[in-house]
Amino acid sequence: MVDQNASRDGRAGRPRSGLATPRRRAAAPLPLPPLGDQDLADAARLLEQAAPAAALAALRALPDLADRGRLLGDLAPHRQAAIVALMERGELAAMVAVMPHDERADLFKRLDEAARESLLPALAAPERDDLRALAAHPEGTVGAVMTSDFATLDIGQTAAEAIDSLRRQAPDSETIYQAFAVGAAGDLLGAIGLRDLLLAAPDTPVAALLNRHPPVVRAGDPREAAARLIARYDLIALPVLDARDRLVGIITYDDAMDVAEAEATEDFFRAGSVAEIPLPVRRASILRLYRSRITWLIVLVFGNILSGLGIAAYESTIEAYVALVFFLPLLIASGGNAGAQSATLMVRALATGDVRAGDWASMIGREVLVALLLGGSMALAVSMIGFVRGGADIALIVSLAMIVIVLIGSLTGISLPFLLGRLRMDPAIASAPLVTSLADAMGVLVYFAIAAQILDLPA
Repeated sequence: MVDQNASRDGRAGRPRSGLATPRRRAAAPLPLPPLGDQDLADAARLLEQAAPAAALAALRALPDLADRGRLLGDLAPHRQAAIVALMERGELAAMVAVMPHDERADLFKRLDEAARESLLPALAAPERDDLRALAAHPEGTVGAVMTSDFATLDIGQTAAEAIDSLRRQAPDSETIYQAFAVGAAGDLLGAIGLRDLLLAAPDTPVAALLNRHPPVVRAGDPREAAARLIARYDLIALPVLDARDRLVGIITYDDAMDVAEAEATEDFFRAGSVAEIPLPVRRASILRLYRSRITWLIVLVFGNILSGLGIAAYESTIEAYVALVFFLPLLIASGGNAGAQSATLMVRALATGDVRAGDWASMIGREVLVALLLGGSMALAVSMIGFVRGGADIALIVSLAMIVIVLIGSLTGISLPFLLGRLRMDPAIASAPLVTSLADAMGVLVYFAIAAQILDLPA
C-alpha cells in the first residue's frame, strides 16, 4: 500500500483544526476562516465555494508562498481561472514559480495568449524554460500530465550519501519516495525506493540497490498508458522518457488517479452520447447543457428513422397479421439491450488493455456462441406468448426473430469498438444509444423479413 504521506496534499503533515465551511449571505459572501489551519484539501474545498475575490483574499493571507501555490494548483480549472483573473502579473508569477511543475503547466495552458506573453517575462529563466517544455506536450499524452520536479541520485553515492541528497532535494521534488539515477546524457540508469536506502547499510553503493530496468513510459504515449502501468506495478512514481531515452519527468500515483478519473468521466459521457462538460454540472449554463446533448440526439433521431422506413416497407405484412406489432417493441429492445451489453464489455476491455485490436476475430467467435445461447433462452421465454397471441406460426416467427436479432445486436455491439479503434477514434463512442439505434433498424427488417417468408406474404 502506498504511504499516504507521499501525496502532494499530505506533504505538510501538521495537525489541522477542520473548520466547517462558512455560510454565505445572499448579499455578499462572508470572509473565509484562516486557511493556515486547514488541510490543503479542505482549504481547496473552501475556496471552491467562495466568491473569487474572497478566495483570493484568503490565499493572500497565507504566510507561506509555497502553500499558496500548491493550494491554487489544487483548485478546479474554472475556479483557478476566476482567481487568476484578479491577480497582478508579479503576484501570479511569484505563485506560479512555487507551484508543482505539472500544475503550473496546466494553468499556463489555460491562460489566453496575452496572459501567457505577459507572464513569461516575469519568471526566472529556469521556470520559464521548464514551463514551456511541459506546456508543449499535446493534451491527452503522458507529457501533458507529467512533472519535471523529480529526485535524482548519483550512481557513485553510498546509501547514506543518497539519503542526505534526498533530504536536500525534498522541498523541490514531487516525491522522494522514488528516486532515479541519471547518466551524463540524461539517460535513465535505474530507479530506487527510499525504503531500500533506509534499510541498506550506510556504506552500500547506490549502484547495488538500483532497479536497472524499471517500468517506463514515453512522453508521447497516451496518458492512460501511464495510469495502467502504475496500477499494474503498484508504483509511487513512473519515469517518463523522451524519444532519445532521456529522463524528462515522472508520473506520480496521485497524478495517475487523476488521469483514471478523467478517463472514466470521459467514457461515461461518451457512453451516454453526451459531449464532455468542463465545468461541474451544477454550475453549467442551460446553453452548455443543451449543446452537450443536442448533437447526438439529432444524429440518433435520423438513425431511428431507419426503423420507421423498415416498418413502412412491410405495411402489407403488418396489415395481414396485426399480432406481429405486439412483439415489435419487445424484439428490437432485446437486440438493442444485447448490443449495448456487448459494447459496454468491449469498450471497458479495450480501455483497460484486457483486449487488443488483434483479438477481434477470437472475440467474435466467442460472442456468436454467447449470443446464440442468450437468444435461444429469450426465444423460449417469448415463444409461449407468441403461441397464445397468434398460434404456431407467430410463435415460430417471434422465436427465430429473437435469436437472429440478439445475434445481430451482440455482433454490432462487439464490433463497433474495434472498428472505431481501427479508425483511431475513441471506442467509447460505440455507446449504448448508438448501438441501440443500429440494432433497432436491423431488428425491424429482420423481424418482418422472417414473418414474410414464413407466412408467405409479399413485403
